[in-house]
Amino acid sequence: MTSEPVPRIISVDDHVVEPPDLWTRFLPAKHRHAAPTIRRVRGLPDRNARHGTFRPASDGEVADCWFFEGVYFPITSGLVEVGLPDSRRTRYSFCVTFEDILPGAYQQAARIADMDANHTEACLCFPTFPRFCGQTFLEYGERDLAAACIRAYNDWMIDEWCSGAGYGRLIPLTLIPLWDVEAAVQEVHRCADKGGHAIAFSESPTKLELPSLYSGYWDPLWDACQDTETVVNMHIGSSSQFVTSGPDSPPIVPISLTHTLSEHALVDWLCSGVLERFPGLRVALSEGQVGWMPYLLERLDRTWHQYRRYAQAINELPRPPSSYMSQVFGCVFDDLDGLENRDKVGIDQIMFEVDYPHGDSTWPHSVERVRELSTRAGLSDEEVTKIVRSNAISCYGLDRLGITQ
Repeated sequence: MTSEPVPRIISVDDHVVEPPDLWTRFLPAKHRHAAPTIRRVRGLPDRNARHGTFRPASDGEVADCWFFEGVYFPITSGLVEVGLPDSRRTRYSFCVTFEDILPGAYQQAARIADMDANHTEACLCFPTFPRFCGQTFLEYGERDLAAACIRAYNDWMIDEWCSGAGYGRLIPLTLIPLWDVEAAVQEVHRCADKGGHAIAFSESPTKLELPSLYSGYWDPLWDACQDTETVVNMHIGSSSQFVTSGPDSPPIVPISLTHTLSEHALVDWLCSGVLERFPGLRVALSEGQVGWMPYLLERLDRTWHQYRRYAQAINELPRPPSSYMSQVFGCVFDDLDGLENRDKVGIDQIMFEVDYPHGDSTWPHSVERVRELSTRAGLSDEEVTKIVRSNAISCYGLDRLGITQ
C-alpha cells in the first residue's frame, strides 16, 4: 500500500447491546408483561446451565441481567470488552453492569461518535441478548411470544437504531423465527419493505435441532432472500457451539479454533446445491476470517472431481464447489495469511470487520491495523479499498442507503 489515506471503513461485523427498555417499548401490549427486561442482581454464572445463564446468590457479583421466562442472562465482559480497564479485560471472566459499558455499545449517538473516532463510515451490528442468530427466542418463550420478541427487535433495529442519525451509518441486520420457515419468509419480506436487507442465520442449523441446508426445507427462505436482495449472515457461534479439544483445554484452544465453525458452514453452503438453485443469493461468514479457505477450496474441488460419479454430486453440483465462491463473502480483522492468499480466496469476496465492542475489536486503532496488514501483505490501494469498503457496498447493496464507492 502507498501513503494514500485509508478509505473510510465499512465494518460488516460489529455488535449492539440492546437498550434496557427495547422490548417493553416495542412489544405489543398483550406481550409486555412477559417482555425481556434488565434486572440488577447479585449472583454467579450457572456453570451447569446452558449458554451463560445466571443464578442469584448472596455471595456473588453484581450484574445486569436480561430476565426472560424466569431465567437470568448476564451481560459478560467479553461481549463489551472495549472500554473496560486493562485490569478487567479478561475474556468472559466476569459479569458487568451498564455503568461498566461504553455508551457506544447501546446508545446510537455514542456509537456514531465512536465510529467517527475510528474512521468508520458504516457498520452492521449483530445482537447480544438474542444471541447471534436469535437462538434465545428459539429456546425460550412460547412461539407467539418469541415471534413477537423477534418482530419487536427488528422494528427497533430498523426504525430506531438504524434511522435518523443512524441512517446510512448503521446497517440493519434482522432476525427470523428459526422454528417456522414460512413465518421467516414473511419476516424477510416485512423487513425488506421497511429497509432491512440482511438477516442473521445459523452457521450450522442442525446443531440447533433444525433442518440442514441439504434438506430443501429452507428453500422458500432462500427464495425470499434472493427476491428481496437480502444477505444471509452467519456469525461464528451462531450454532451455539464452542469448539475445544477437551474439558481441561485452556482458553487459547477454543479461541483459536473458532474459525472451524465457519469452515463447516462454508462446506455446507458450497456442497448443498443451494447456491446453484439460487444464483442471486449472497451469504456472509462473520468473524471466521479467510486464511483457511484456500486449502479447503482446493480439497473440496479435488473431492468433487474424484467422486463426481455419484449421482447426487452430478445433480446437485454441476460445477466444482469453488465456482460458487462469487456468492460467498468472508471478513478479516487480523488475518495476514488470508490477505497474502487473497487471490486464492477472491479479492472481491473479502470484507473488513471492527468487531466493536468485543474483545477482538481493533477499535479505535482499525486504521493502523489496516495499514499494517496491507503493507505486510503487499496490497495495492485498489485492493485495500475493496476490502475495507467496496466489497461491503457490493455485497449489501449499500448504495440504497446512499453509501457510495
